[in-house]
Amino acid sequence: MKRLLSTLVLLVAAAGLCAQPRTPYIAPLGLVEGAAGVEPQAEPRTVLAVDVTVACDRTISGPYARYAQKYLGVRAPLTDKSDWRVVDARIGLAPANAFEAQQPAAPERRVVSHAASDEEFTRVAPDRRMSLMPTPDEAAAAAAATIFSLRKHRLELITGEAGENVFGGGLQAALDEIAREEQALLELFLGKRIVSTKTQRFYVRPVADKRQYVVCRFNGEKGVLPANDLTGNLVVLQIDPSEQTPSSIPEASEKDPSVARCRIANEATCTLSVAGESCAEAVLPIFEFGRTITYSLPRRR
Repeated sequence: MKRLLSTLVLLVAAAGLCAQPRTPYIAPLGLVEGAAGVEPQAEPRTVLAVDVTVACDRTISGPYARYAQKYLGVRAPLTDKSDWRVVDARIGLAPANAFEAQQPAAPERRVVSHAASDEEFTRVAPDRRMSLMPTPDEAAAAAAATIFSLRKHRLELITGEAGENVFGGGLQAALDEIAREEQALLELFLGKRIVSTKTQRFYVRPVADKRQYVVCRFNGEKGVLPANDLTGNLVVLQIDPSEQTPSSIPEASEKDPSVARCRIANEATCTLSVAGESCAEAVLPIFEFGRTITYSLPRRR
């Protein structure tokens, strides 16, 4: 009996005063007396925020990729390629006004191979002694020769065979500049690799008679796609509410002089899956799967 009374007191305290912060489990209905007087309370609704974080590993083929085996003895990718994958996903509660939700982390982008530009390759200056423009094969041969020349000069600096007056910070600056120029020329053959990460947020408003929601679609070559794009696999949110149990709070009778109503949310297991594979799960209170009860208000003394 004491347990039932304690539960009733907690419920009345949460639903009877509008000035107090609401819990995600209980919301008052109808007319509620607060600090500003009697105020109407709208039907409570739950909004779920689904964050999907994807990473893109992008390879850009170099203009001299076909000559990498011939002049450098290594194989290089001959075509551009983008590889997308889902690295993280989260499900949480969002306020009724979606714009008030905390925004996800800002996108990140890093270039694995250093260069002055992420998208463009360095240009090799043509030999002014030549009257005709070099062919791609000749330009690749010249770039490869410059790479080997830079490596030779670096070795001479390190061993002291050249630049005997270069030491300390000057030596390190010279080595850094040689490494930068060598990397820029190597990218002409080996290409660039860019890794980026971004998070997209989707809002889901549950309906009492619906358990599955298509949040978006995902393609390993294109990334996150709209829900109506059939080229990607489905990203589905499955909501499984717990079984309703009889309320331990006594319902109000017709003889009670003062009654109030409130909506109690029901806990539900929310599972996010990509192409049938689960990637996130959370247990959240959802009003649409809850119940409305009428209880007696305590008499004021």
